[in-house]
Amino acid sequence: MSEEIVNRVSSSSLVTFDLEKYYPDGKRMTLDISPWLFEGIILREKEFRAYVAEHPWEKYKDAHVALYCSTDAIVPGWAFMLVTTKLQPFAAQIVQGDLQLLETVLYKTAIDDLDVTDFTDKPVIIKGCANKPVPANAYIWAANKLQQVAKSIMYGEACSSVPLYKKKSKR
Repeated sequence: MSEEIVNRVSSSSLVTFDLEKYYPDGKRMTLDISPWLFEGIILREKEFRAYVAEHPWEKYKDAHVALYCSTDAIVPGWAFMLVTTKLQPFAAQIVQGDLQLLETVLYKTAIDDLDVTDFTDKPVIIKGCANKPVPANAYIWAANKLQQVAKSIMYGEACSSVPLYKKKSKR
């Protein structure tokens, strides 16, 4: 006599929260302003403004853009702000920093805007493996947001998870 094998994971009320599902669509682009600086390190306002005025901004349409300077130049804050004013009509998101910061900002926005009512009073597992660039902070923000509503939170996969949080029962 053989007993039927029962998949307890698929029949449980456990809900998987996959951060990849919330990966913000759109191309990622960087814009290095160092070529617009004299010898890559000195910002000359008149020349800098000329480069900004002549740049083909349309190529950033609907892109998420990370602005940076690849040299050790001391760049005044207004320079990045000026570039932003030209990018704003085209780019979906703009940050000053690298692509990792850009991904972090995109995920912060996505998680802040997320409606988590579907996870209310349910055991939730935050999926640990990702094929897309999910920043470490996204896991922290997801746990924080889900803790407000979930019955419990785990991390990993259903077959091998790490318990993180369990709502205290009211007595």
